Amino acid sequence: MLKNKVALITGSTSGIGLAAAHVLAEQGINLILHGLMSFDEGQALARTFAEKYNIDTLFDNADLRDPQSIETFIDEALVTMGSIDILINNAGIQHTESAVNFPLNKWNDIIAINLSASFHTIQKSLPSMQKNQWGRIINIASVHGLVGSVHKSAYCAAKHGIVGLTKVIALECAEQGITANSICPGWVDTPLINNQISDIAAKDNVEFEQAKYSLVTAKQPLPEMMDPRQIGEFILFLCSDSARSITGSSLPMDGAWTAQ
Repeated sequence: MLKNKVALITGSTSGIGLAAAHVLAEQGINLILHGLMSFDEGQALARTFAEKYNIDTLFDNADLRDPQSIETFIDEALVTMGSIDILINNAGIQHTESAVNFPLNKWNDIIAINLSASFHTIQKSLPSMQKNQWGRIINIASVHGLVGSVHKSAYCAAKHGIVGLTKVIALECAEQGITANSICPGWVDTPLINNQISDIAAKDNVEFEQAKYSLVTAKQPLPEMMDPRQIGEFILFLCSDSARSITGSSLPMDGAWTAQ
């Protein structure tokens, strides 16, 4: 069913997005990759996917803060790939600071990349899905789309906004064969988090694993971080026919963080 569909994944050169790209490519899904690397590096990554999985690929490094760049990116993708059947809004940035001291430029960038860009990609991709009467929109929100944390005003605002945006799109597309869902991960095992754990271990003079356990269990009962591939496999399920009735949902993958 999914072979030869076209998936666009923002932020797919590392972390969750890259893991999801591999999971989808294994099923013969053609990929539009996007991320913060040079065009030449991105082209090389796209060729690697094309050769390994025998799929069509495209890369773009559009600035998601700029609506015009997004429009150009989507237009070129549609011309080159023919359609966008699966849209995964994954790209995101973070900055932590108290609300009273939060830098305006950081606030604007986080809202633009983590929230507004998803609206723009959805708006530009929907006509292709509506034409084909089939589509899957999956927004990578966060547990912070469901709960708050100190020093994360912009991130929580953006991720709560993603949850709301997803619900509206699901309602508007319910009779068009298009589903829209948001995934809300808790702790995910990425290099960025490992750097944070190393800093904690050094600061507290403890072993890496002890620092990791303390960091994770401070928020979620399940004492382990999630492998990014788990999110990719969940995305694949949401793209399947078995998930055609799941739409408008905010789906935690958070080790019981929000169950408390």
